[in-house]
Amino acid sequence: MRGLNRITFDPNVMGGRACIRGMRITVSLIVNLVANGMSLDEIIGAYPYLEPEDVRQALQYAAWLAEESVHALEPTAA
Repeated sequence: MRGLNRITFDPNVMGGRACIRGMRITVSLIVNLVANGMSLDEIIGAYPYLEPEDVRQALQYAAWLAEESVHALEPTAA
């Protein structure tokens, strides 16, 4: 996805899950921190090696994933 240059995937880091700049910080961790009420300043305070742009891109990536279409499988006749 264009514009998300901080979101990385490496099979040797966190099992290939979406991470921030190759670190062992997953997008899902950041999204969970925001969902549980942490502010940007609190997140940066807890993880000082993160930058505000890292958090922004993690949220953008999660939003992009949420836009994906999901098609239910048709039940098969038995």
